[in-house]
Amino acid sequence: MSETTSTKQGWTEGVSLGAAIIMVTVGIIQFFQGVAAVAKNEVFVVGIQYVYKFDLTTWGWIHIVLGVIVAAVGFALFTGAGWARVSAIVVAAISIIANFLWIPYYPWWSILIIALDVVVIWAVSTWKPAAA
Repeated sequence: MSETTSTKQGWTEGVSLGAAIIMVTVGIIQFFQGVAAVAKNEVFVVGIQYVYKFDLTTWGWIHIVLGVIVAAVGFALFTGAGWARVSAIVVAAISIIANFLWIPYYPWWSILIIALDVVVIWAVSTWKPAAA
């Protein structure tokens, strides 16, 4: 293994651990976002009506469940286990879809979370813990 490969792998490992931190943080924030939507529907202003519209209570519960799952997988990602990495990619992809559908309610937040989920997928898919 060349020095360039190990340096690149070290950088990727650092970004992947950062991805785990991002997942935990995003999961916690999505949980609280869901609580806000369930507790008080007036917190969010609905813009353009879309075909896939749910009421805010339903979206709140979706974000609560998704937030718990994202945070749990983020914590598991710290172990570097193969199942945790695969789960992180799948959960981040589901989070992208959920936040795309959430755009009418909170557009800037949704776009930010989609971008962070893309970073998580990239980081986790390029990380090879056995090579480190």
